[in-house]
Amino acid sequence: MKVYIKNKLWSIGNGSSVLNENKEPVFQVKGKALSPTKVKYVCDKDGNKLFKIRNKFINLFVHKAFIYDANKNKIATVKDKFINLQNEYFVLGYKDEIKIQGKFFGRTVQILRNDEVIGRITRQITVIRDAFELDAKEEDLPFLIALVIAIDNITDKKRKRQ
Repeated sequence: MKVYIKNKLWSIGNGSSVLNENKEPVFQVKGKALSPTKVKYVCDKDGNKLFKIRNKFINLFVHKAFIYDANKNKIATVKDKFINLQNEYFVLGYKDEIKIQGKFFGRTVQILRNDEVIGRITRQITVIRDAFELDAKEEDLPFLIALVIAIDNITDKKRKRQ
């Protein structure tokens, strides 16, 4: 199933829309206003929270974001490298081994779980806002949307040097 994740131009908390190929909302990404750690929630289309994403408050050399489940348990840490010329990101602490193969801000990236491709992210070229196409099995979509949001949060923080 393909979904399109687009950061909203004007929203309190920097939310995102998640639409299917028919441009119908399938998930919501809600941001928390005035959050120094860029807290965001991945919710189903009815507004039920599935995942919480937040950046590490202070990042000296390596940037990190954390993914929590609906029960507030940390299920994964997403981080970059000290010198990250290739825009590589790593997922630690998840129940399965997750790898991100390719440059996140290149054109296409593959997501592997235990060395099997479970998703493909294609960056959409826009001038004003970040937008991504995510192609994955329906059961993997919520976590992979949270992963895309976590990486996008890290890159936004690095750009703004917060």
